[in-house]
Amino acid sequence: QVQLIESGGGWVQTGGSLRLSCAASGSGFSGVDMGWFRQAPGKERQFVASIKRTGASTYYADSVKGRFTVSRDIAKNTLYLEMNNVQPEDTAVYYCAADPRGYRLDYWPRLDNIYYWGKGTLVTVSS
Repeated sequence: QVQLIESGGGWVQTGGSLRLSCAASGSGFSGVDMGWFRQAPGKERQFVASIKRTGASTYYADSVKGRFTVSRDIAKNTLYLEMNNVQPEDTAVYYCAADPRGYRLDYWPRLDNIYYWGKGTLVTVSS
């Protein structure tokens, strides 16, 4: 079992930066791949980024590639999302997710039964 709690959301100006964290508890952190999703008001949930359990491989949605960086600290049981040059269209609730099944990272945008989810943290980008 893995429990996930996101933090770090808030208000940020267009072009600014923000770092989200996802603290994991439970016995399974090292055995799960992890990712970030987001859901804007009135829209469907959208894949943002995923990372392998070792942290060696990452995969990004085209909309955030080059601006966002996903990483994980296994010793701290924490997942991060570094967000740079944020834009108003990045405004959303950001969710941390974890899955033990070892799918390829580029499958994550299509996964609809991910095992573990956090409750989300709101990011608002405004000028």
